[in-house]
Amino acid sequence: MIDLERIHDQAKELDSVLRCQSLPLGVRMVQPHDEVPQNAQRPVRDMGHHLSFCQALALSRRHGLTILESKEDMWCCEPVLGLGLAEPPDEFLDGHHRFPGTASTLEAGATWARNMPRLACDRYWGVLTGPLETAQFMPDIFIVYAEPAKMTQIMLARNWLDGKDLHCILSGHAACVYYVVPPLTDREWHMTIPCGGDLRRAVCREQDMVFSAPIEALGDLLTGLKAIQKQGLGVPLHVSVAVEYPLPESYVNLGKMIGMDWVR
Repeated sequence: MIDLERIHDQAKELDSVLRCQSLPLGVRMVQPHDEVPQNAQRPVRDMGHHLSFCQALALSRRHGLTILESKEDMWCCEPVLGLGLAEPPDEFLDGHHRFPGTASTLEAGATWARNMPRLACDRYWGVLTGPLETAQFMPDIFIVYAEPAKMTQIMLARNWLDGKDLHCILSGHAACVYYVVPPLTDREWHMTIPCGGDLRRAVCREQDMVFSAPIEALGDLLTGLKAIQKQGLGVPLHVSVAVEYPLPESYVNLGKMIGMDWVR
């Protein structure tokens, strides 16, 4: 049974291994009976303004804040729908939210709207975000913002664990929804990219990608990351531009099997 103390230790280790520019995050969808941490800030009540969900994520990972948002705290409507805090109106599902601004046709707008991941409505009333190292709530998922080189580390860890690749869902809109909903619903590892809102309104770096996974995957990720480090594939990267560089024994053996002409 995973506990908060163990999660805190693993989060510190993850931060040390990956050397990310911002803190790994914990996210929990809040149900009516859930206890709320005393240190959780409500944007409207405690800050005097609304926040988009991507902005709450930014404040948690950059400033270490624990933030609780309900529909009443949200500024952007898309995570309200994606996180199941309200039912999507027909106007949204029929494509008018995107068309004519960011969709060429009403049909294109409807296709995007109907495919946006969504949690069931009326199950949750809010969402908690906070640094994984100090979270005073049990996260459902964890999130890491990092450069592609760090995401390669995560992928190498997954390949080491079970040989599987990730099947990702990418969108130019509502990235915060794509960070949270897929790993919550399928309990799998996911990578995606920031949307325009995260880049323009929440100061997400242009070179960042975003990884998210169920909290129970944290230990496996660390195990895989440590294993690839022992193979010399971790960070910092040891770069060489030499041609005909030394190959691992397994590469040489495979080259022999398939008749590559450089194998003597």
